[in-house]
Amino acid sequence: MPAKIIVDKCSGCSNCVDVCPTEAITVDDVAVVNDDECTDCGSCVDECPEEAIEMPD
Repeated sequence: MPAKIIVDKCSGCSNCVDVCPTEAITVDDVAVVNDDECTDCGSCVDECPEEAIEMPD
């Protein structure tokens, strides 16, 4: 399952965009994940300073 953004926590810093190997994340005020492009690698989770990204079980 693709990464999930917790919108209330996301500050729009774009750190996740910089580390996403498939360019599946864009930022327009907050991060948005393209579910079709996300490979569930988890790179974005580790990079988020706000802990606003989770990988569903």
